[in-house]
Amino acid sequence: MSVDAPEIKHVNTKTVACDGDEGPLGHPRVYLTMNEDGQVECPYCDRLFILDGEPVDDHH
Repeated sequence: MSVDAPEIKHVNTKTVACDGDEGPLGHPRVYLTMNEDGQVECPYCDRLFILDGEPVDDHH
């Protein structure tokens, strides 16, 4: 039996939201902020978010 590698998502904002993308089978929505390397991993599903290029202003 093999284990799937965590999903990688490329984004253009330093703050991301993750809810597992599985509706009621997902996890609580969490908001994550990139580290100085431009990456952050979801503590629930291990999805890795990678910042592509310069961040877009994500302040509202």
